[in-house]
Amino acid sequence: MWLQTRMYLLMAVMFGILYGVIVAVGTYMGKGSAIIYLVMGLLIVGFQYLISPAIVGWSMRIRWVTASEEPELYQMVSELAQKAGLPMPKIGISEIAMPNAFAFGRSQHDSRVCVTRGILSILSPEELKAVLGHEMSHVKHRDMAIITVLSVIPMILYWIAWTTMWGGALGGNRDSKNGAGGSWAALIGIGAFLLYFITNLLVLYGSRIREYYADKGSVDLGNRPHQLASALYKLVASDSRFKGSQELKRAASMKAFFLNDPSQAWNEVREISQIDENRDGKIGEDDLMLLRQKKVRLGFGQKLLEIFMTHPNTLKRIQVLSSYTA
Repeated sequence: MWLQTRMYLLMAVMFGILYGVIVAVGTYMGKGSAIIYLVMGLLIVGFQYLISPAIVGWSMRIRWVTASEEPELYQMVSELAQKAGLPMPKIGISEIAMPNAFAFGRSQHDSRVCVTRGILSILSPEELKAVLGHEMSHVKHRDMAIITVLSVIPMILYWIAWTTMWGGALGGNRDSKNGAGGSWAALIGIGAFLLYFITNLLVLYGSRIREYYADKGSVDLGNRPHQLASALYKLVASDSRFKGSQELKRAASMKAFFLNDPSQAWNEVREISQIDENRDGKIGEDDLMLLRQKKVRLGFGQKLLEIFMTHPNTLKRIQVLSSYTA
């Protein structure tokens, strides 16, 4: 419930910021300018909505599979879809070696759940099902649509900052470009640029909330917390071996869709390996129980870095998982 509340508050703040800036533009530079920005924003949202599935499919080299081709994978997704009350999504395998999973689509009726070739070789069936539960929760929560809409707000603010600071707003009246009007335009532009930076950080914060929420959703669908924690551990350990590789560079533009951020795996693997008390390469229920009694402390550098990340620190995610019961 607290995760939902935080997301609602974030959306209220984001749209409140946009509303305030649009009102300022309309007041000092003409209603026509404000309308143009809103129309441009809506066009961008619609364009992203239409083409994003095709871009993801092409970038990740996805091959769509049937029940006869991947019966175990198909059965897992089918069971999770039934539990979540969702239509059966398309199932795909991304032909890249780096292990991960992701979900995308225009709506719940157009959802696609995918795994990479690499993840199928490192996870147990229970761990894989926990990962798929996380991805199905993204579909259930309509996360792609929410983040797409939120990400347009910084874009609109950037346009406002650029056009008001360099040449005046589109559709602005002549008085607004001279004297006091010009000063107001400059102030609006500077304010919009600062808010552009802030709202970008808020979009990243929203993305991190969605990851926590999807973790909780996987547990709500019947997966045991330690199975998802163990899957995260294995992904970080495996992804860390791709540091500096072309595979990692190719996938970097799509990392926001992934279960974890593979570009941060090298930095996270050492701290997460400390949870694995018996060094068996996975996180069991006992390991998670011990973590529940500890307090995770991140250094200042790690806390600062997380502000600019699409995913929460993985050790923090695993500790939150330790507080859940299946």
